[in-house]
Amino acid sequence: MPATVISADSHVTEPPDTYLPRIDAKYRDDAPRMIQDERGDVFHIPGMKVPVPMGLVAAAGKLPEELTTFGVKFEDLHRGGWDPVARLADQDRDGVAAEVIYPTVGMAICNHRDIDYKRACMQAYNRWIAEYASSSPERLVCVGQTAMRTPEEGIEDLHEIAALGLRGVMMPGTPGHEDYDHTDYDPFWEAAIGLGLPLSFHVLTTRDTAPVRGPRLNGFVSIIRANQDVIGTLVFSGVFERNPDLKVVCVEADAGWVPHYMYRMDHAWKRHRHWMPHGTLSKLPSEYFRQNVYTTFQDDWVAFQVADLLNDERLMWANDFPHSDSTWPWSQEMLTEHTANLTERQKDRILHDNCAELYGINV
Repeated sequence: MPATVISADSHVTEPPDTYLPRIDAKYRDDAPRMIQDERGDVFHIPGMKVPVPMGLVAAAGKLPEELTTFGVKFEDLHRGGWDPVARLADQDRDGVAAEVIYPTVGMAICNHRDIDYKRACMQAYNRWIAEYASSSPERLVCVGQTAMRTPEEGIEDLHEIAALGLRGVMMPGTPGHEDYDHTDYDPFWEAAIGLGLPLSFHVLTTRDTAPVRGPRLNGFVSIIRANQDVIGTLVFSGVFERNPDLKVVCVEADAGWVPHYMYRMDHAWKRHRHWMPHGTLSKLPSEYFRQNVYTTFQDDWVAFQVADLLNDERLMWANDFPHSDSTWPWSQEMLTEHTANLTERQKDRILHDNCAELYGINV
C-alpha cells in the first residue's frame, strides 16, 4: 500500500444554510432548504417532485440491515459532511490523506428542469464549498458545478470556479444547449484545458434516463449506463480527437466494465462506421478512452483484477464517504484484499499518484 491514499470521489452533506444565504436574491424565497416532516429531515428543492432524504446520504459505516432512506435527523449524520475540521478526523480514521469532494444535494439539482434556477443553486453551492475547502485545501480538494446553460456561459462558470480555488468541475449529464457532441462546445473544452480543470460526470446526474425495469434493486446496477452514454458521445463524435488534452472523469460508475466497453466501441468502429454516422477519428475509440477518460470506483474488486487490460494511469480509487455505498471506515482492510495481485507501482498509481497528478494534490 502507498504511504498515502487519496479518495478520488467523496461527498459533502450540504447543511441547511448552504443555499439560502448565498443564492441570487431573485431565488431566495425558493432556495433549496432542509425541512422536517413525517419522513424525518429532507432537503426540499422547489420544482422537484421528490426531496432528498437524509437516510442514505451519510450512512457510511452502517450495516446493510441498518440502511434506510427516511426517518433520519440531520444532527445524527456524520459531522464531517459539513464540518471541515471533523472531516479531517474522518479521513484519518479511514487511512485517507485527502479527498476529491463532490456535492450530494447538488447531484439531484443537476436534474432540475429549470436551468436558470439550477445555475443559481450551483453558483451558491460553489461559494459554500469554497468556504468548506479553504480550511485545508490540500486535503479537501473540492470541485464546483456548472449548469451548462450554454457553452459561452459554461466558460464563465469555469473562470468563476477557478477563481474560487476549486480544482475541478462537475458537469450535468444533460446540457442546456444541444448535446456534448456538438462542435459549439469546442471553446468550452479548450477553456477547461487552459484552466487545468478536469471535467467530471457523476452517476445520477443525467435527467430522463430510462425507467427501472423489474425490482427496484435492479436500478442500482443500471445507474452507470448514463455515464457510458456520455463517454461514448464524446469519443465517437470526435471531441477527444479535436481536444486531445481534455481530461474527463467518469465518477462512481465503477471500472470493471471498461475493458469490454472499449472492445465493444472498437468493434462498432471497425464493422459499422461506414453506415452509421459518427465524427472524425484517427485512432481506435479505445485509444481515446485510455488516454482521456479517468474512472473512479470504490468497492469494485473486478477493476483491480483487470487493471492490466486498462490504462492503470487513469484508474482512481475512492471511498465515497459519507454515502451509503462508502467503504469507510474499513477501506484499508478492503484495499489490502483487493489489491493483492497488483504491483507496487500499480498500487501507487491507482491509490494515490493518478489522482494527485490530475488535481495537483501535494500529500
